Amino acid sequence: MRIAKFIANAGHCSRRQAEKLIEQKKVFINNICCLHPSEQVSLTDTIKVKKTVLKIDTKIRLWKMYKPIKYICSNKDPQNRQTVLSLIPKNYPHLMSIGRLDFMSEGLLLFTNNGDFARKMELPKSNILRVYRVCINGDVNQADIENINKGIKINNINYNKINVRLEKNKSPYTWLIIKLREGKNREIRNICEYFLWNIVNLVRIQFGTIKLIKQKPGEIIEIQNFNENL
Repeated sequence: MRIAKFIANAGHCSRRQAEKLIEQKKVFINNICCLHPSEQVSLTDTIKVKKTVLKIDTKIRLWKMYKPIKYICSNKDPQNRQTVLSLIPKNYPHLMSIGRLDFMSEGLLLFTNNGDFARKMELPKSNILRVYRVCINGDVNQADIENINKGIKINNINYNKINVRLEKNKSPYTWLIIKLREGKNREIRNICEYFLWNIVNLVRIQFGTIKLIKQKPGEIIEIQNFNENL
């Protein structure tokens, strides 16, 4: 397989990030500096990133975390905010998140040890269900909900595969359940902003068949016997 794919499958980082490491001459194959991300390697080769030897766990593993608010889904942050990776115990294998939740969103965030699996789950064509519970400060017009469910275009971006329903209303708050499959960047926040809905709380409660059940913020649990198509 290509060296960049090996690095990703070892759970060290994404393929794109692996290519950057190769450009920076930080990747070594059998103690020889790798010069191009297309170089072929096998499981018998010794692959190092800086001084760390990478190994591929052929078994795809999956964890779920309750991401708290005010944590960023990134390895590093120029603003020095806390990252979700800091919540993972040090004795865990190197993990990467499947998709992201923004800084002020919370709830279900999945992690895996396999870069290719993470990428597959993130792609829009995978058509994976994502479910969110959103608390709005104020009332929500049923006609607006119906317009969203028909498909809506905001700032030249089409939002099609969305289902919004009213969960409950208790003044001054309205709770919505939002189901989507495309997972476009800040999709829910962009839609709420368009309708002038003030988000108080945004929680992802389901990704594919995996649900957020009885977890505390920051807690991470390995999922056993899962379907790789989620």
